Amino acid sequence: MIPPVTLPLLARLKTFASYYRPYRRILILDLLCAFVVAGIALIFPLCAGYVTRTVLGEAGLGETGPQALADLTRVGVFMLGLVALHLICNTFVDYQGHVMGTRMEGDMRRDLFQHLQSLPFGFYDSQRTGQLMSRLTNDLYNIGELAHHFPEDLLIALLKFVGVFVILASINLNLTLLLFAFLPLMAAYAVFFNIRMNAAMMRSRARIADVNAQAEDTLAGIRVVQSFTGEATEQRRFDAENARFVDSRRAEYRAEAYFYQGMTAFSQLMLIAVLSFGGLASVRGALRLDELVTYLLCVGLLLEPVSRLVNIARLLQEGVTGFERFLELMAVSPSIRDAPQALEIRDVRGEITFQHVTFRYGPDQPPALQGINLSIQAGEFVALVGASGVGKSTLCALIPRFYEVSEGQILLDGTPITDLKLEFLRRQIGVVQQDVYLFAGNVLDNIRYGRPNACEAEIREAARQAGAHDFIAALPNGYHTDIGQRGVKLSGGQKQRLSIARVFLKDPPVLIFDEATSALDNESEALVQESLERLAQRRTTLVIAHRLSTVRNAGRILVLTEDGLTEQGTHAELMAQGGVYARLQATGLRL
Repeated sequence: MIPPVTLPLLARLKTFASYYRPYRRILILDLLCAFVVAGIALIFPLCAGYVTRTVLGEAGLGETGPQALADLTRVGVFMLGLVALHLICNTFVDYQGHVMGTRMEGDMRRDLFQHLQSLPFGFYDSQRTGQLMSRLTNDLYNIGELAHHFPEDLLIALLKFVGVFVILASINLNLTLLLFAFLPLMAAYAVFFNIRMNAAMMRSRARIADVNAQAEDTLAGIRVVQSFTGEATEQRRFDAENARFVDSRRAEYRAEAYFYQGMTAFSQLMLIAVLSFGGLASVRGALRLDELVTYLLCVGLLLEPVSRLVNIARLLQEGVTGFERFLELMAVSPSIRDAPQALEIRDVRGEITFQHVTFRYGPDQPPALQGINLSIQAGEFVALVGASGVGKSTLCALIPRFYEVSEGQILLDGTPITDLKLEFLRRQIGVVQQDVYLFAGNVLDNIRYGRPNACEAEIREAARQAGAHDFIAALPNGYHTDIGQRGVKLSGGQKQRLSIARVFLKDPPVLIFDEATSALDNESEALVQESLERLAQRRTTLVIAHRLSTVRNAGRILVLTEDGLTEQGTHAELMAQGGVYARLQATGLRL
């Protein structure tokens, strides 16, 4: 569960405003153009009033002499110039403003992705990928729209609003006060339904994230779904989440419909009031015809900033909701990070020491490991065995700080790993896991992941060391063959050898093999086992073992139980003791 945002409003505003900083020039030009657009819109009704007076003449008799025609020509040319300037400024606002918003959206997405990569395994243990994807995409799109439209729309709306009020008041103050009496009612109505829209929108955002998570979960495991004919079950799960989303959208659209239709009704009532009372004033001679024309055009202008303010309210609801969800994720502090004076050590040998190490997955959970004391010498080959669920993988995950120890400490060459730079520490450790993850792309790029600056010759050599070169060369495009999402076009053994080639290329002093061959057939296991043995030479190696062949090759065997490390020694020594290890051997050591 991601905690809600607790930042004060001012801090949130500062965070949002900070994303404008790289685009200050565009923002200033955008606002200047918005100012010009609003000013030109206010000038047009005045020009219309002037034209009306010129055409009708001072006496209102429709006399159009040479002077009037000259005035009309000048006004027409002037208005054409205003139209051209309005077009230029509006184009800048529309194009550059959108580009600025998109860039800010991209910056936030970059920061959020970078932050997500810094979070430890423990965070992802309780999160669904689809929900995180929704926050990276849908939510940030709405923030980009808000970043673009909010400043310019607000400026244009305020300028037009104030300008129209001044013009209308100068024509007929009483009629203007009547017109603006509608505004408090409009504001109260807007606030009420904005609150309802915001609540509905928050529910909608959460539920579309659930839909994404369900879809991602099903599609990622489509092979399991189809092999167990689970399509109907998955469809029911998806339909349930989809129905919840549709219900939330229905509530959102209901509040939105009441909001917009109410604002439209208020606008129409204002226009009716002007036509009725303005027409009556004109009949009584209190309002000239040219003033009525100007007044009506200005009322039309008044409705435009009202519409903009309504749009701003919508953007605020969507953008603020998205930004709060963005801040919620950004507020999740990485529990594993570099110490203030983190260092790097030279010539890492690979000596690993556990001192009274205890680990819990959560503060209120029982220990997954307790009181572990262990010393692994540089270059030693150690096998770790034990029943399923006693914490073998957890113990190995503590060494590269995928999880942080709850008590005690782990040392690398005598230095606590918490004193080392995290990136440096993980460069010293190569992990080969049972569940191999290959990225979409070609073979070359997947091996290069072990060392991004490696040349192709080094990559090929790493593949040879891993026993992968021959099968790679037989692929349709060799090292440039696309292997599909998660390497679906390769066999299990081939994928595992590519993962080993990555580690050969990385060339770390410490290796961790986490049941790297348990899912393979005998032939593939033999090939991978040979590659692992070559890789382990002259390196500190910790293997989570599940077969007798791996255990017999180890210089020392560690037996892990719920009580901690209970036995250690060679195969012969542990068999002679007749303890836990001997009983595991009797079960076939397939754990």
